[in-house]
Parts: sequence; structure tokens; C-alpha cells
Amino acid sequence: MTVTKNTKKPMLGFWQIWNLCFGFMGIQFGFELQVGNVSRIFQTLGANIDDIAILWVAAPLTGLIVQPIIGYMSDRTWSTLGRRRPYFFYGAILSTLALLIMPNSSVLWMAAGMLWIMDASFNVAMEPFRALVGDMLPKKQQALGFAFQTFFIGVGATVAGALPWVMTNIFNVPNVASDGAIPPSVMYTFYTGGAVLLTSVLWTVFKTKEYSPDELAAFNAAEATLVNPQMPDTVTDAIVTADVLSRMAWKIGAAGVVLTGVITWYGLDWKLSILTYGAIIFSLTLFYGAYQKRSDKQATPLIQITDDLIIMPRVMRQLAVVQLFSWFAMFAMWSYTTPAVTSYHFGAMDTVGQLYNTGADWAALLGASRNVVTIIAAIFIALLVEKIGRRKMHALNLTLGSIGFLSFYLIENPDYLIISMGLVGFAWASILSIPYSLLSSALDFRKMGLYMGIFNFFIVIPQIIAAVVLGPILQHVFNGQAIYGLMLAGGSLFIAAVAVLFIKTEEAQDQAGHK
Repeated sequence: MTVTKNTKKPMLGFWQIWNLCFGFMGIQFGFELQVGNVSRIFQTLGANIDDIAILWVAAPLTGLIVQPIIGYMSDRTWSTLGRRRPYFFYGAILSTLALLIMPNSSVLWMAAGMLWIMDASFNVAMEPFRALVGDMLPKKQQALGFAFQTFFIGVGATVAGALPWVMTNIFNVPNVASDGAIPPSVMYTFYTGGAVLLTSVLWTVFKTKEYSPDELAAFNAAEATLVNPQMPDTVTDAIVTADVLSRMAWKIGAAGVVLTGVITWYGLDWKLSILTYGAIIFSLTLFYGAYQKRSDKQATPLIQITDDLIIMPRVMRQLAVVQLFSWFAMFAMWSYTTPAVTSYHFGAMDTVGQLYNTGADWAALLGASRNVVTIIAAIFIALLVEKIGRRKMHALNLTLGSIGFLSFYLIENPDYLIISMGLVGFAWASILSIPYSLLSSALDFRKMGLYMGIFNFFIVIPQIIAAVVLGPILQHVFNGQAIYGLMLAGGSLFIAAVAVLFIKTEEAQDQAGHK
């Protein structure tokens, strides 16, 4: 095909989009094994209930660091494998190795360290997949592309969530081991996950051909002119000055120092210092960025990331609030579903006996039921979002998720929790697709990877906050009862549902019905 400056990006067929998104199934397969079983591994190796959330902080911290860097690098990459594919190719190899090693952890510190490595590998593979949809699909098909990704996320997560139960009940693999040892059913589940992840990502790598940089430039120039002439220019020439960075650094750093002092003076939980130390480290990063600017180093990765963080599109700023409360809730779900179900609904008092492991298997199966609903909900979202409007659709789904979490407290029979998790599935499908759809039309292809990485800040930061505060809240306010972690998740999703209605999309998008 001859590409000129007026050539619009071609529409892709069903199987082309299928191949484009298929690899995401494997990444989500591995990710679901992580979120569904790592708390179980931590508890098996001796972690206390109030330590689980802080042990999980590894996952969001690695995403906070890795995704913007990978996005920045992939925007500037072109090799024989393409632009995005090298990253999820090598990320898949690292993720597979991590999945094979994780269930062989013999002590708690080893499992915590492997969580860092495993999540970093997932992030290397995951971030470019979001940008790939923006690269390959015209704007009219991007919502469909993210719906495909959500569909594959649901498929991968469903099978992964059910796999420990299947191992035990279908293949008779024991789900109980000696004190302090990982059950064989969990080990074989992780081994299977490594094979599925690598195979599915390689499918996308070898079945998808990326556009060259020149083709992307021509396509996106045409779309900016013909599809949405009022699209804001996110690749602005406006430069954030060194003085602006320095002032921000002083304010953030001062707040971090003062709050650290308050925590120390009043003997508050040390975990709260993670947030204040984070503020101090971020302020030092801004100071270094200001130093680089004053040294006329205008094109370093640090300067690009901090500049684009400060001048991000308006829609991204508005989505930040929604993401804050949405992902706070999701982190609470990952951390406390297994402890809540095993203790509140099954009455298990220890992490060694059959009762606990039966409850843990049921919690994993609940995750699978949530993901079955996610598959169905993704189809309904794709069909109805243009009629209902993206904001109203997202608010509705988040509200259903809130009701699902809150119902955990009211339901005594664990069999009925499938209904609760089904409602959460609607929220999960929406969280994985609609925010990206709202955002993607405001991004220029030249910074698609970087801004998708920056957008991950608003997924990661709420998880870090949750990791820091949930443990102390449950321990000191709710007497260590994990069920209240899910209650907090329900309240948080309701706030997100209200916040999404205040998002203001671009006038050209509203006129097209994208509300």
C-alpha cells in the first residue's frame, strides 16, 4: 500500500485484531496467577494478615518505575521485530521464568523478592500492548481493540483463576502440603501459566506486522486532519522550566519531610512512611530534572517524562481521580479476597489445614467467575457504549462492582458469593477498557507509549496507598478482619462511579456521541 500524508490508517479485520490482542491473554493468565495465589503463598510461608498488603507493595512500585520507561523507550524503538513487539517478546520470556521460580520459594523473603521480579517482567510485556492498539487501529476501531483486549483478559484470567481448583478436583493434585510448603496444586498451576504466557505472546509477535515510523506519521497526520480536527495537540512545544520543577520539588519534598516527622514523633505505623519517603524521592527526582534543564540537557528521558507528566492532556487529569478510587478497590480485592473468604465464610483459623485450603481454592474459583462475567461484560460494553455513553456506562459498571463488594459482608453461604463476584466482573471489564478508550483519542502517536506509561501512575499510586494504609486500618480499626478490606473496596468503587460523571470530554468527541 502506498502511504501519503493524506492516507488514513486502514480498518483491520476481525482476525487481524484477534491476533493483535491475543498475546494479552497470556500476560493476564500470569497476572491472575499472581493476584490469585501470591497472598496464599505469603500466608503459607508465615506472613501475618496485617503484613499482606505491605508485601504486595512490590507490584505497584515496579509498575510505577517500569511502565513509563518502557513506554518512552518503545516510542523510540524500531528493530526487525518492530516498535512494541520486542518489549513484550523479551518481557514474556522473563515472566515465564519468574512463574517457574515463584512457587519454589522456600521462605517469605524469597517469595516477596520474586514478586518484584515477576511483576517487573509483566510490566515490560504489558505496557506496549496498550500502545500497540493505538498504533495499529484507526480511532474508530480503538474502542473495539480495547474491548478485544478485555475479552482476552477475561479468558486468560478465568482459566488461571480456576486452575488451582481444577488441579485438585479434576486431576487430583494435592492442595495441602507440609507446614510452610507450597501445595503441589499451586506449583503445577504456575508451571502451566508459564507455558500459556509464552505461547500466546509469541503468537502476537509472529502474527502481527507493525507499521513503520513513516507510515505511522502519515496515518496519524491524516487522522488528525480528517477524523478529529479539534483533537488537542499533546506533543506541545511548551517546555516546563527549571524554576517550575524546582518549586514543585520544594513543595513536595517539604510535605514529605514534615509528614515523616509527624509519623516518627507520634509513633504511627512505620508503613505510612513509605508514602512520605516516596514524596521525598520524587522531589529529589524533580530537583535532578531541574538541574538537567539548567545544564541544557533538554532531551533526557527524565526531562521528557516529567515534562509530559506536568502538561498531560486534560482528560488524563480528570481520569486520575476515577483511577485512584478504582484501583484502590482492586488492590483491596487482590489482597483480601482469599483471607476474607477463608476466615469469614469458611471459618478457617490457620493456613495449614484442609479448611483453609478449601476456602482458598473457592476464592480462586470466585476470581474465575468474576472473569467469566468480564468476558461477557466486555461484549456488552462494545455493543452498548456508543448508545449509553462512555461515562454513564463506566459509572453504571463501577456501581455494580461496589454493590458486589459490599454484599460479601451480608452473604453467609459462600456458594452465593459467585453473584457478588459477578457484579465485580462488570466493574473490572469497564476499568480495563473504558478509561483507555476515553484517553486514547487525546494522544498523539509519537507519545502513545510514554503517555500510556504515565497513565499507569494513576493505577500504581492508589495501589501503593492501599498497600500502605489497608493493613493498619484493618489491624487498628477492624481488629484484623479481612472482610472489611472488601467493604472498603466497595465504598471506593462507589466514589469512582460518582467521579466519572464529572469527566469532561473534548467537544468534538461529545458531538460524536463519545460521552
